[in-house]
Amino acid sequence: MKKVYDNADAALEGVLFDGMTIAAGGFGLCGIPENCIAAIHRAGVKGLTIASNNCGVDGFGLGILLDAKQIRKMISSYVGENAEFMRQYLSGELELEFNPQGTLAERLRAGGAGVPGFYTKTGVGTVIAEGKEHKEFDGQTYILERGIRTDLAIVKAWKGDTEGNLVYRKTARNFNPMCATAGKVTVAEVEELVRPGALDPDMIHTPGIFVQRIFKGSHEKRIEQRTVRAA
Repeated sequence: MKKVYDNADAALEGVLFDGMTIAAGGFGLCGIPENCIAAIHRAGVKGLTIASNNCGVDGFGLGILLDAKQIRKMISSYVGENAEFMRQYLSGELELEFNPQGTLAERLRAGGAGVPGFYTKTGVGTVIAEGKEHKEFDGQTYILERGIRTDLAIVKAWKGDTEGNLVYRKTARNFNPMCATAGKVTVAEVEELVRPGALDPDMIHTPGIFVQRIFKGSHEKRIEQRTVRAA
């Protein structure tokens, strides 16, 4: 089966459709699959439900899909860096499912592991728990959270081989490994694409069995909040 593609547009060809669900790796602007996001924007698909920690910033990352009104619903933990996100949510144009950050990570991991749901104490007694099943274990109350399984996962790695094995670099790992397992189809973009055997097996974070398509991308690596010290 062919895994290596020339670019994001080729890797996503035949995969995208209106109304689909997508798991997108990254945290802020760190480790985001920006080439895949740009290709989704160019494809013009709409009505998307995206599970991602946040939604980029105004005009970059997932923010470009927001600007184009391609996203119907976000499943996120943090949305504070995007004014357009706030505007669309408050105006009722965008549906939002808030998740505690650890819960979102575990929902993605569970979905990728074939676990349909799990119980957690996080959110008990808050609006997060409304409408969810409650269960008591050892005298403590827990709520049921569902695993997340998506039509597509898009992730960004530092290095990958032509078999789809991925290595993430430092904090750019963030949500990428969980998203990579949660997609029915996973497309990975990498900074460096190497031959099989070139990666240390002990350093591989995502095994190639989870990755269906891979390509080498060009990455801008913007800084989300640039802070400088006065001279």
